[in-house]
Amino acid sequence: MSGQREISGQCLCGEVTVTATVTDPVVRACHCDMCRRHTSSMFMSLPADNIVFSGPTKTFQSSTWAERGFCGTCGSTLWYASAGDGHINPSAGLFDNAAGAALTLEFFTDAAPQGYALAGDHRKMSTQETLALFAPNDGDAK
Repeated sequence: MSGQREISGQCLCGEVTVTATVTDPVVRACHCDMCRRHTSSMFMSLPADNIVFSGPTKTFQSSTWAERGFCGTCGSTLWYASAGDGHINPSAGLFDNAAGAALTLEFFTDAAPQGYALAGDHRKMSTQETLALFAPNDGDAK
């Protein structure tokens, strides 16, 4: 594929490293309650393929449809994964300059704290739209 390249990154302490393949990388932001509590902000992911984490990773099953990965040494947020398909979305902050990716999508925008405003012309999905996409049977669960 044209534009495909390998990227690499690491957690804050460097104990966990990650490599992945991206083609035209993008960044996505999630403002749900769990992402905000896990990161103390929003979770910014960089969807990728062929993702390999090395080091002391740990996981937390945060809902019936998702798990979150973090470094067992420094606690850095490493990924969000959907339980249904096992797809892993690595944290954009693991990669220098978020691999040069542009922000293309925000989830749970109506749940974002006052004062959060991400610049740019990109898609913004409400709680209802996000749940319909990821957890149509979970109602109002976040």
